[in-house]
Amino acid sequence: MALYDLVAPRLEERGDPRYRIADIRDADPLGADALLAAVPAMNARADVPALTVALRALLPDRELAAEWSVVDALAAMRDLGILLGSLKRHGVQPTAAVPEVLPVLELLGHRTDMVPRDTVHHYTTWNPLGPRRRMYTGDPMEGRLQEAVRMSFPGLVAALDSCARLATLEPYDPGFAVALDRTAHHVQSMVDAIDFTVAHVSPEYFALTLRPYFEEIDVAGRDYLGPAAAQVPLWLVDLTLWQCDRSDPAYDAFLAESIPYSLPAWRDFHARHAGGISAVSKLSAAVSWESGDRLPPHLAASAHALGRVLKILKTFRARHIGIARKAYADDVRLYDEGSGGAPVALLRSILDLTRDNETLVRRAAKGVPGAAPSAAAAHRGGVR
Repeated sequence: MALYDLVAPRLEERGDPRYRIADIRDADPLGADALLAAVPAMNARADVPALTVALRALLPDRELAAEWSVVDALAAMRDLGILLGSLKRHGVQPTAAVPEVLPVLELLGHRTDMVPRDTVHHYTTWNPLGPRRRMYTGDPMEGRLQEAVRMSFPGLVAALDSCARLATLEPYDPGFAVALDRTAHHVQSMVDAIDFTVAHVSPEYFALTLRPYFEEIDVAGRDYLGPAAAQVPLWLVDLTLWQCDRSDPAYDAFLAESIPYSLPAWRDFHARHAGGISAVSKLSAAVSWESGDRLPPHLAASAHALGRVLKILKTFRARHIGIARKAYADDVRLYDEGSGGAPVALLRSILDLTRDNETLVRRAAKGVPGAAPSAAAAHRGGVR
């Protein structure tokens, strides 16, 4: 039994239907099981007529769909999405080939309070397991990639809870280090997931075979990205640790494009914390107030804990860049940017920002103020 299987059932206690993972996987409101099992073969043949007929055949009655629960609406978008991505991979704009899909996508997006197409959550977390799994290619490596994203989901949800608690505390509070230790424990699942990906998914398979299925589609004149790892928002953890007041314009622009693909609760999390003071800035300000050779015990514990979680984030990003460089190397790549819209150069920039903040915190843990506090932190004066 995987850690995911132990943690995931607790998500259902939160009341958000988007966390009712088992129910969404079980749902088949379009009666799509048999038809979608044939999609990998259709894609192997580049059978656009068959994919077009399949998409048209699955379209629900809009009046019926309007009465669906959020669970059924999410499952329906998941199943239509496999056909949307398949058609676009073969050079066909799905809303042009099947215009009647447009109002259905808009309805399902409105019903679920998400973008009007499938996201990484539909493709991975909400995807059935076993023979009912929805796939583009049916290759075992595709299944492994889905599994890698799926295994990170509960840890990310738990990390956001810890980050929300962290945002209410100051570095002198014993709970500050506790919240960071919990965040580090949960974020480790992202490192585990990327190690799993490296072990089981070749960069060549992703770049040449799978990546083309994640292209954007046009919905009512607006392009929407396909399922992308960037939609698993580790950047929400960055937000409270350092990004809310220590970012840069390129990262901010990328986040502005990524936020709409998040779950509603995660968009709310971003809205609540985007104007806050980061843990790094709080710590920097607190250290600047100290004049002795040693930091007080609680402040030292906070510095060490913050350094640990930033090191985990740095490790994840370094390994992610390693994969991305291979997948988007000149002799392999079909695209200049990742499926989430980020070029490798931006990934490098985010790694550098993470490393810079880790270095500052590591120096602070030794009682050495690494930099002046941010303007927001300085404005608060004392943070004790």
